[in-house]
Amino acid sequence: MKTPFDQWPEYEYDRAHSSKSVRSMEKNDFQEFSAAHCGHQLEYLEIVENSFVSEEDYTEPVKTSYFKAVNREKEKFVIKQFRETIVEPLKYQVTPGDYFLECLSIEIQSKEITQQLEVEFKLRPFSQTQISTFLKLYRRIVRKMHIKNLERISEESAHPLEISYRMDDISLFYLLRNSRNIFKGQEYSDIENFIYRHKDDGVLLLKARYKIQITERVKTKKEAVSAVICVADKKVMKKE
Repeated sequence: MKTPFDQWPEYEYDRAHSSKSVRSMEKNDFQEFSAAHCGHQLEYLEIVENSFVSEEDYTEPVKTSYFKAVNREKEKFVIKQFRETIVEPLKYQVTPGDYFLECLSIEIQSKEITQQLEVEFKLRPFSQTQISTFLKLYRRIVRKMHIKNLERISEESAHPLEISYRMDDISLFYLLRNSRNIFKGQEYSDIENFIYRHKDDGVLLLKARYKIQITERVKTKKEAVSAVICVADKKVMKKE
């Protein structure tokens, strides 16, 4: 990946000179890359905006990530970005093809729901049996949900493969109706208000977990013998 930082120096702790504990080392990362791939055939790839996805939290510096790119013929590529230790430069592999996210599970926020119920209803607390039964009911309803019927919300997650959704109206109806078998009188009014308060942006949001599935395209004869430098927004990466 070519960036404005390729020529920035690296700094290292120097034990040999007590008066100068840090020494500067000049670097030119892209020059090293260019020398290694001198004479290879070049092709320009444009990175697809907002296509970045990773198997780990965004804040994790050592992880495997993917994003998409297209060439001038609009053929698709998946670019894998990775490194094994923090001191290594990022490495890239380019695969002809595409990726999609496969939903593994849809889960409720059991711990968060329990804590919120206990905080909001300190004066008139629900019993642990009622809370446990309510969570079982919600899980049973969620097992019948299909991800395509749920509305994704814009709330950001620290993990790229975890996405939040609102329950659909039919599921909301079943949750409210069956809650009458658990809560009576004022308790039902309390849980009904709780559900409406937290269904859109609170603890009743559903958490979907995904995995990355890569579909590889058969390489053309040209691609099989070429190495590619990919350029997008003044960023360059290699393809071999």
